[in-house]
Amino acid sequence: MPTNRITMRQIRESLRLHLQANLSYNEVGRNLKISKSVVGKYMSLARVAGVDWSVAQTLSDQELEAKLYKAALPRNSKQALPDFAQIHTELKRAGVTLQLLWEEYAKGNDLAFKYTSFCVKYREWAMGLKRSMRQTHIAGEKLFVDYAGQTVPLIDAGTGEITKAQIFVATLGASNYTFACATARQTTADWIGAQVLALEYFGGVPRLIVPDQTRSLIKNPCSYDPQNNRLYEEFAAHYGCALLAARPAHPRDKPKVENAVLVVERWILARLRNRKFFSLMELNHAIALLLNDLNQRAFKKLPGNRRSAFEQLDAPALRPLPAKRFELFRWKSAKVNVDYHVEFDGHYYSVPHTLVRTTVELRASDTLLECYSSNQRVACHAVSPKRGAHTTTPEHMPASHRAHLEWTPQKLIDWGLRIGVSTAAVVTWQLEHRAHPEQGYRACLGLQRLAREFTPARLEAACTRALAIRSLTYRSVASILKTGLDRQQNLPTMTPGALPAHDNIRGADYFH
Repeated sequence: MPTNRITMRQIRESLRLHLQANLSYNEVGRNLKISKSVVGKYMSLARVAGVDWSVAQTLSDQELEAKLYKAALPRNSKQALPDFAQIHTELKRAGVTLQLLWEEYAKGNDLAFKYTSFCVKYREWAMGLKRSMRQTHIAGEKLFVDYAGQTVPLIDAGTGEITKAQIFVATLGASNYTFACATARQTTADWIGAQVLALEYFGGVPRLIVPDQTRSLIKNPCSYDPQNNRLYEEFAAHYGCALLAARPAHPRDKPKVENAVLVVERWILARLRNRKFFSLMELNHAIALLLNDLNQRAFKKLPGNRRSAFEQLDAPALRPLPAKRFELFRWKSAKVNVDYHVEFDGHYYSVPHTLVRTTVELRASDTLLECYSSNQRVACHAVSPKRGAHTTTPEHMPASHRAHLEWTPQKLIDWGLRIGVSTAAVVTWQLEHRAHPEQGYRACLGLQRLAREFTPARLEAACTRALAIRSLTYRSVASILKTGLDRQQNLPTMTPGALPAHDNIRGADYFH
């Protein structure tokens, strides 16, 4: 029992600061320069004695001391042992502490152990459990994930080739409820896809997922500040949970899943060792059947089994799944070419022309390709399987290119006919006599510029002379206009009306 005035003053001030001023244990301890555990001890004594601040103010130091520190009862050799298995289970619930459980055990129980003896005896009991079971895990807090060391052979029925299926294991910290499935490899997509299936199997989301520091998930491995890759961060954001990779070469950071891997290898993979599997679907079906049996096997030193512990502890504490399943994406950096297109899997997709020569981030699913610049989506295209082809959105093109795109062969010929027969003939020649259609379009756009610069009438006269001298190129027409030859009166003329007959002039119908 405390006998000095300094201790009683600390107790009174602790009661005032916590019960009246609503300060936390930490804040009270800093104010009084004592540890928060000492503050907690004072508060516990007050709760057991039924003393709040209003009562404490009316008591003298001696009276307060007598209420808080009751005289010890004579030792009884038949004190009531608490149910340590139940205490171990209750400690996994959020906010439950040994202090609270002792208060509940001791309330109205004259044969109860004192708090210190209670804690010592519980820890002695817990030492008898396996190391991985002895750690305290809060319900719904952590999901541990890993791959087993063992693999399962898969036989290709067509070729007889044998590949090794990888076995993914996930287990919840509080209940040890376990999930397992097979994947083809251990790629980023395999890791994340398996975790999506695990969350759906559990029917909820924990607050924290603890994986290995595999390169498939961790961009920059580090014992103190590992950096997750972008897709894994998106997965966590989608499900509203946090990620904390275990330290490399520290299996004690994730003993739950280390133990679960051993259990899966012994109770599932060992039973499948003599079976032959020809597909992942067939293997996963066999694993699922044995997984139900594994989760219903009784614990050896604790009441119930994984399934019942899950229903009692983790299931109520898990957060609900989002309405939509996470869709796997691939991220890739790409430089924008001078033609304002980026390449992805051999196909070319347009982005706004202002991004030429910059680097953008591509986010691709099986059906959709999104382009991001400075974390802003700037383009979106349906994924195309055509290698070497282009997908172009007109809004991404410069204004001059959009105008070019709008011109079709028929539209260009119709424009030439509005100027005159000779102009239409020169336009048709440009479209038919170029190595590439784009060259013909460009020459016709040049003729349009000449019409604006020299008037349509002069362009028609220049085209008439070009037909007469059989030089129908853009350069020839432009030279005639610049030298003024179109204005000479002795120019050869052609009868207006139909287009001149020539084997190389096919007419507008050809372009329909």
